[in-house]
Amino acid sequence: MINGIINIYKEKGYTSHDVVAKMRGILKIKKIGHTGTLDPDAEGVLPVCIGKATKLVDLITDKDKTYETVLKLGITTDTQDITGTILKTKEVTAAPPEIEAAIKGFIGEYMQLPPMYSAVKVHGRKLYELARQGKEVERQRRKVRIHDIRILEMNEEAHEVTLAVDCGKGTYIRTLLHDIGETLGCGGTMKSLVRTAVGSFKLEDAHSLAEIEKLVQNGQIDQAVLPMEDLLSDYAKVT
Repeated sequence: MINGIINIYKEKGYTSHDVVAKMRGILKIKKIGHTGTLDPDAEGVLPVCIGKATKLVDLITDKDKTYETVLKLGITTDTQDITGTILKTKEVTAAPPEIEAAIKGFIGEYMQLPPMYSAVKVHGRKLYELARQGKEVERQRRKVRIHDIRILEMNEEAHEVTLAVDCGKGTYIRTLLHDIGETLGCGGTMKSLVRTAVGSFKLEDAHSLAEIEKLVQNGQIDQAVLPMEDLLSDYAKVT
C-alpha cells in the first residue's frame, strides 16, 4: 500500500479529477486526492496524495504557488482565458512602461472577484454550473496575496506579456490577468498557464501519467513517491 505524495505533471486536456481517476486505475488504489484544481487547458504541477497521505491534501493546497502565464492584451472573454467567447476587443495604446507599472501594481494583497467560470460555490451551486446556464450571480470579493510578478517577455507586436507569478492560495491567475487588462483600459485575457511550483513540489521533478504507468510496470513506483513523513518534516523545518 502506498502512503505518500506523487508530483504529477498535469497535461493539457485533462481535468484535475481526470488525473485522479487515471491514477486510481494505474495504481489500483481508490484513496487518492489532488491538491488544488488546475483548469483543463492549464498544465503543470499537481501533487497527488495517496492512501493515508490524503489527510495532507489541505496542507499542500494551502501552500504558495508559482505560475508562468501569458497575458494577451486587447481582448476580454467570458471565461477570462483564450478558450472563452470574446466579449470585446480594444486597441492597446499603453506603452511598455505603463504596462509594467500596471502589472507591478498588483503585487501585494488585493480583493479579487472569483470568476463565474470557477468551482467556487454560491448558495450550494458551483459558479461554472450557473455560468453554463447563462446566469451571472453576485459574488463576494476574496483577499488574495500576490507575492511577486516578474515580466519574462514582452511582445509589443502581439500585445502579449509572459509573466511568472508567485501567489498565495485561492488566487485565480486568469482573473489577475483580466484585472490587469481592465486597469490598462484595453482588457486582457489568459493565453496559457503552467503551474511551475506548489510549495516544495517543482515542475522539473514532476512525472507525467505515462511515466507513472511505466514505473508501476517496472516495479519502481517507489522512486516517484514522497513519503508523507518526509513532507511533514520538511514543512516543520520551514515553519
